[in-house]
Amino acid sequence: MPHAVINGARIWYETHGSGQPILLHHGYTASRVNWAPVAERLADSYRIILMECRGTGESEHTPSGYTLEQFAADVVGLLDHLGLDRVTYAGHSMGGGIGYRLALDHPARLVRLILMAPIPADGIGPIDPALREMRLTERRNRDLEGILARYRAQRFRTDVETDAWFEDRARHILGVSDGHFEQAAESMAALSLGHRLGEIRLPTLMIAGAVDGLLPANLQDFLRLPHATLEVLSRAGHEVAVHEPDRVAAAIAAFMEHGPVAKR
Repeated sequence: MPHAVINGARIWYETHGSGQPILLHHGYTASRVNWAPVAERLADSYRIILMECRGTGESEHTPSGYTLEQFAADVVGLLDHLGLDRVTYAGHSMGGGIGYRLALDHPARLVRLILMAPIPADGIGPIDPALREMRLTERRNRDLEGILARYRAQRFRTDVETDAWFEDRARHILGVSDGHFEQAAESMAALSLGHRLGEIRLPTLMIAGAVDGLLPANLQDFLRLPHATLEVLSRAGHEVAVHEPDRVAAAIAAFMEHGPVAKR
């Protein structure tokens, strides 16, 4: 599988299909797996670019660089490597936070912006010390069962949230770098861009899950975006692309063709 050295890090990426390019970026402690069902559906009509950020998946576990600003710079570096001036960028969760940074810091490199269950533009809030210690302890102890128990307790889509999917997700969390696990969380907590969302003039699609705890923040941020449209999927939680891949792919395809529906 292809890699490229981007800003000093060996970054994994893969391309599928042809047509207008769409780069799909995963969320915190995640990988290309979280976008895979949608990527498969879009590759017949678009050039789909998947990447894994430093510290996760098959990308290099670097000593540093685990901030949203650096992740955004790595996206730009990959576009340079691929010879692409502009793309449609789609980011899930933390990838949505990267999308905000790209739209504000590198707007000339984007044609459109897609935010799928993005982290709040004003950050995820202070990290609860007890929760942070519990998760660090899980990693130190390689406590796969503890992570699985937390995921199973939140399961509501038994048709797609299989035990095998949860186990793969839990093993992946244990495999990310310490820098990604700790420093990326701190960067997400420190994000403070809500007051700047009005500056984003790019055509924007916000996709949210009705069963996602981030829905209220997503709705608030959507209302701050001047050129955006909204899709809320009733049977999706935070893993929107896993829960509703057909509807997510259809929403993206419609947005690519028609742009945002103007809101009052």
